[in-house]
Amino acid sequence: MRKTLAIATVAGSMALTGLAAAPAAQAATTTTTTATTASAHVTTWGKFFSSDRKAYTFGRTWKQHGKVYTKWYGVDKRGGKKGWVWFEYYKNGSWHRFNHSFDGKVVGAWNGRGITKVYTFTCWAGKFDNCGKKYRIY
Repeated sequence: MRKTLAIATVAGSMALTGLAAAPAAQAATTTTTTATTASAHVTTWGKFFSSDRKAYTFGRTWKQHGKVYTKWYGVDKRGGKKGWVWFEYYKNGSWHRFNHSFDGKVVGAWNGRGITKVYTFTCWAGKFDNCGKKYRIY
């Protein structure tokens, strides 16, 4: 008899909890969907390390109003040698490539119109030294 009463009590409390949580869960889902449709699709990428793991980069890439935007963060130990982040992108039928150096913690951004693919990799101690793997970020 006690087991039956205990099971019925637990089942009843679970049912009440489920009913009480349902409107909150529905409201949270609606808010998330609205936020997603109101903003551009953002791809978060990184940490992409140099081959010796002394520097890394991470960031976000998104497309909005026909432009591809990239915001990146570079991190290495302040002083001494610099870290380098490379970007390669495909635009109007050809590949383009550029880099930025960083020492310590650095934030950078760039954008372009007509870009269809973007790759990045990180180097340390020189533009072409200790380079890590190349990753597609868009």
